[in-house]
Amino acid sequence: MAIAVGLVLLLSGCTFNGIYDLPLPGNNVADDDSFVVKVDFADVLSVVPRTAVMVADVPVGQVESVSRVGWHARLTIRIRNDVVLPDNAVAEIRQTSLLGEKFVALLPPTKPTASGAEPVSTGRLGPNDLIPMDSTGRNPEIEEVLGALSFLLSGGGIGQLQTITHELNEVMEGRTGKVRDVLEQLNTLVGALDSQRGDIVKAMESINGLSKTLIAEKETIGDALDAVGPAIDVMREQHSQLVKMLSELDKLGVVGTRVVEETKDDLLAQLRHLEPVLGTLADSGDSLVPGLVAAASYPFPIDAATTIRGDFANVVFKMQINLNPVSEGGLLPTSLDELHTVCRATPLAPICGSTTGALTQLCSVIATLPLCTDPAANIAPDDGGTTPAPSEPSTTSSSPSAPASGDTGTGTGLGTSVWQRLLDGLLGGGA
Repeated sequence: MAIAVGLVLLLSGCTFNGIYDLPLPGNNVADDDSFVVKVDFADVLSVVPRTAVMVADVPVGQVESVSRVGWHARLTIRIRNDVVLPDNAVAEIRQTSLLGEKFVALLPPTKPTASGAEPVSTGRLGPNDLIPMDSTGRNPEIEEVLGALSFLLSGGGIGQLQTITHELNEVMEGRTGKVRDVLEQLNTLVGALDSQRGDIVKAMESINGLSKTLIAEKETIGDALDAVGPAIDVMREQHSQLVKMLSELDKLGVVGTRVVEETKDDLLAQLRHLEPVLGTLADSGDSLVPGLVAAASYPFPIDAATTIRGDFANVVFKMQINLNPVSEGGLLPTSLDELHTVCRATPLAPICGSTTGALTQLCSVIATLPLCTDPAANIAPDDGGTTPAPSEPSTTSSSPSAPASGDTGTGTGLGTSVWQRLLDGLLGGGA
């Protein structure tokens, strides 16, 4: 038999690595129908090659090798291609029973996220993927459980449980209702905290951001504190003045309170009387502002500000025209001298000096003018210094018109009726 085995090995050119190379029945997975995944553990206990790999207690593969990477162990496992697991799957070392064999269990993610949300499966576990050590774990060994129980029973506080139970009974005796109420309130508080878990996390994140800001601005905060120091010194030096000021302010408050209490009724009555006025003022609505603007611009509307120019918009001019003769304080000249006086009081003053010569020439052409029909032999000379020759009396057959009412009756004047007829013609028959 030994010679036959040696010949087989020699002819096949294979190496022999021990009992694990022998074909064994059980959970063996074919290479062409599986893929390899690496898993890191802090402690693999007594896991050895050919240890079963299970999903939901169903064998889906086996451990191919156990190696050491740094200070932790790495398992190389082979699982079937038809096994669908998320890319963030976790691995645990468990036992089939209390004294049963070990196996590697692959599970969906179970740890909550940093924000407290439920874990979400992502992607799919594939060939040569690595499950990191923070996603692996193991169950406690039976030896560890028994050792902890032995410590609790022998050197622990198990002997004091009776004392604790007795004291609890003494505290709760006669206070069952109050204890139950406290527990119910505690349950309500815990429920409210749990429902506001997201807000609490956000508040803690905001506090974290505030802390980062304070750390980043610590130099500015230090400078501000240094600047506050002199102000605090001044306040300390003026401590007595501040205390005195607060005492006087307290006295003022007492007096003010007494005044308010004594005048409260009168003040309320005045406010009640003011209520109708304020109500009417409020009812005026949008009409109040335009009315105030119009009152401020009285007697002209506000639109007249762009129309009226100058500083005399509200000046009243009173004009009185007196049509009496100039000799009586009026505006109507009755002689050429008065005509010169009136003319020189107007913008035509530069040409008023030649009025006599122009009138003489005009009368020589048109003798029927009212100014020419009246005696004018004694025309006063103008200011030009030239005295014209006395004109001959009119040789017309018609006799001179009789002086009208109001005429001076002298041969040197122009009758008032002449000027009245002249104004009648200019004003269209007006008086």
